[in-house]
Amino acid sequence: MAERVYCLYRVSTAKQVDHDDKNNADIPIQRKACHEFASRMGWEIVGEEQETGVSGYKVSANDRDKLQLIKKYAEQGKFDILLVFMFDRLGRKSDETPFVVEWFVKKGIRVWSVNEGEQRFESHTDRLTNYIRFWQADGESQKTSIRTKTALGQMVEEGRFRGGNAPYGYRLEKSGILNKRKHEVYKLVIDEDEARVVRMMFDLCVSSGFGRWRLSNFLNEQGIKNRKGQNWHDASIGGILHNPMYKGILRSGETYSEPFEELQIINPELFDMAQRLMLERSNERKEHRTVPLNTTGQSLLSGNVFCGHCGGRLVLTTNGTVTRRADGTPIQRKRIRYVCYNKTRRRQECNGQTGYTMHILDSMITEILHQVFDKMKAVSCEQVVGLALQQQMNDLQADLHKVKTENCKTNK
Repeated sequence: MAERVYCLYRVSTAKQVDHDDKNNADIPIQRKACHEFASRMGWEIVGEEQETGVSGYKVSANDRDKLQLIKKYAEQGKFDILLVFMFDRLGRKSDETPFVVEWFVKKGIRVWSVNEGEQRFESHTDRLTNYIRFWQADGESQKTSIRTKTALGQMVEEGRFRGGNAPYGYRLEKSGILNKRKHEVYKLVIDEDEARVVRMMFDLCVSSGFGRWRLSNFLNEQGIKNRKGQNWHDASIGGILHNPMYKGILRSGETYSEPFEELQIINPELFDMAQRLMLERSNERKEHRTVPLNTTGQSLLSGNVFCGHCGGRLVLTTNGTVTRRADGTPIQRKRIRYVCYNKTRRRQECNGQTGYTMHILDSMITEILHQVFDKMKAVSCEQVVGLALQQQMNDLQADLHKVKTENCKTNK
């Protein structure tokens, strides 16, 4: 009776195909080689499993569903031999994979590789050889990772697209340049239709205080769909708002390129302002926040007003009273006030008043702002430009004086 064989195939990426490198052979090549080998040996293949896009170096054996399934079948006695194209298809972790191979052997399963033969554990030398094999594979994976990271970083610094799908707001066009494999390289260009939506996102974020959740609702209500023709998700918008690509900077891991003007959809100053506003609204900054979390409420100063006595934030509180008309009909009255958070929650001593009626405080601030705007209108454009120019000259003279002083000190 022919021995029963179970085959395992694995590639690290879904698109991995390289006919010149056995270590990187794709699934069809691995399958063909295993079938031919089993036929020569007189074995019967009773099952096959394949792992696509699973790194044998980064993913633990316990998290690989197909490998766990094969181990389950081994315990049930459903096959006699585990066959792989090369042993590193079982994994590349030096502190784990050797013991996975040994586990199968202890269960009575023989482990074979098309290119390396059978892995035995009959002596101490066999165990040492097994460990050294996967220690080498582990090291190769680390070196490959470093080379890949370095190459992608260099591509980004040179302004070349590192591959994958174009970010929203861009499209891919053929560049006319061939790579080492004689394939034409694509370049990124701005897609004006999508770029208008990106600009709208940043404008609403900065000028109207829209967050990613409110932006997604706004775009969906306006019937503006994403690239797939679906409604926007707030996480996708968050990724766009934080992506330096939109100010012309390419990124790969911790490597950033210099700005490329031809790829700038968002003015760098506007992009940086959006980052500051989003940081101010984050939970990590809640103790020192100076921008409102919500720009749609009834209050003017939400998130921007503090107690002058203890420095604590003033928060909104609402309560209602019910009065009755002469005929007994109830009238619901709502009262909105700013109250000192420190004092109401007894977080620290505060000798100021507890609360301030919202409409009274808001109207006071509105009146002051109108006075400021009226004064601004009264000043001519020539005066504004002149004052700005004078300030700039003063700053430059101060810088010049500082540089001269440092120059004299260096000469001495």
